[in-house]
Amino acid sequence: MNSVVRAVSIETEVTAGDFRNAMRQLSGGVSVITAGKGKDISGMTVTSVSSLSVDPPSLIVSLNRESSSWPLVKRYGFFGVNILTSDQVDIAERFTGKGGLKGADRFAGAKWTTRASGVPLLAEALAAIDCEVEDVVERHSHAIVIGRVLDVAVSVRTAALAYWQGRYVAIDQDEDAVKLAEVSVPVRHTGRKF
Repeated sequence: MNSVVRAVSIETEVTAGDFRNAMRQLSGGVSVITAGKGKDISGMTVTSVSSLSVDPPSLIVSLNRESSSWPLVKRYGFFGVNILTSDQVDIAERFTGKGGLKGADRFAGAKWTTRASGVPLLAEALAAIDCEVEDVVERHSHAIVIGRVLDVAVSVRTAALAYWQGRYVAIDQDEDAVKLAEVSVPVRHTGRKF
């Protein structure tokens, strides 16, 4: 059987604004990526964290190569993923660089700890994950960083911070379940099983 190869030319180009608007429709958990050691530290707010594998535990994060955190991730080979709680909007904003804060100044006003790698981890995060860089794929403006998980600290709190349509949104398992129950339609049981 012969296969036919067709050349397809697409004449339209998606603008950065159109793409950004489309991606705002995808809600994402808010995390702060931390990097560096001692006073040589920085961090950035991201919604681009995803698990890669449970065995071995690993994750993926996309980092802007123009950020102050990227050179530290490359230099030290470690980074932290700090998944924020719903009441940590101020921390999320601080690590976006709002107010002109840079480097170690972004860490003021919160309690930090370290684990195996020495990278600062947020003590009151929903989860704080200590990672070693396993691989990096550089594409366009960003680097896709694969991190092998060295250590994990998980909070007992249940309310997470998400970002959707250009703003922060609180997701609270308990409160949202109550809200859904209040607006749900009663279910009639017909006796049939599906």
